[in-house]
Amino acid sequence: MQADPGFDPIAGQPDQIAPGLRRILAPNPSPMTFRGTNTYIVGQTDLAVIDPGPDNAAHLAAILAACGPEQRITHILVTHAHVDHSPLARALSRATGAPVMAYGDAQAGRSAVMDSLAQAGLAGGGEGVDAGFVPDACLADGATVTGSDWQLQAIWTPGHFGNHLCFAMGDILFTGDLVMGWASSLVSPPDGDLTDFMASCRCLRARADRIYLPGHGAPVTDPASRIDWLITHRKAREAAIIKALQAAPATAETLARQIYTETPAMLLPAAARNVFAHLVDLTGKNIIAPEGQLSWTARFHQL
Repeated sequence: MQADPGFDPIAGQPDQIAPGLRRILAPNPSPMTFRGTNTYIVGQTDLAVIDPGPDNAAHLAAILAACGPEQRITHILVTHAHVDHSPLARALSRATGAPVMAYGDAQAGRSAVMDSLAQAGLAGGGEGVDAGFVPDACLADGATVTGSDWQLQAIWTPGHFGNHLCFAMGDILFTGDLVMGWASSLVSPPDGDLTDFMASCRCLRARADRIYLPGHGAPVTDPASRIDWLITHRKAREAAIIKALQAAPATAETLARQIYTETPAMLLPAAARNVFAHLVDLTGKNIIAPEGQLSWTARFHQL
């Protein structure tokens, strides 16, 4: 699945997606964020801001400038605590008085195995964690947030990040970084968990959403097909890893070099984290095992 070259909005300029729904692109393009972070503004009078984005003064000014004289920001919703999604929430809250709402802090929602890896010292390897992120209010799975002319339901979808939420508004789903059209989601332990990711994908597949609005890139207009592609893609990676381990034990980094043969060198560290996520998942299924303790540097072999 390739990035959509036709998706190229102007950073800082509000784009109307539907009545009462706008998108403002943050000025943070990169290989991990595509054109930048999509910040969504929901509502006609009382406004909800979904994913304020990185700590960037120009983006803060653009969000505030998008509010008309009869409008006010009343809610700030964060899908997850990566540095391209959550840091601006606090400054936006100070400017507007609106509470910051999320599933929990940067460590909330971590599985036991990921918590163990983190306690053993595994960190980094992803898009950067907003380690100090703490919401004013925590949203449980299924919680609803209501404005004067809108209602959003929080859906806990760990996998890309432990505290990851999607937000449903009618048949529209704001998917954060769990499902995007331009790339498959990075799953980087200890913040990402592939076992949880696959479960979250199956959860979304059982829904009947018409369109996904992701944290990066263009809207996903065929959600079911995209979820099916992601699941198939992950199963193919799993099969490639198992096949490689049938030949010889290997580490995540060795496997990444063997499997991601067309990936640019600068992205191989992220690819290795994705491989490690599969290794942890396969270990939990008793298909493979590490030589010694489960760790980033361990060699794995097939059982």
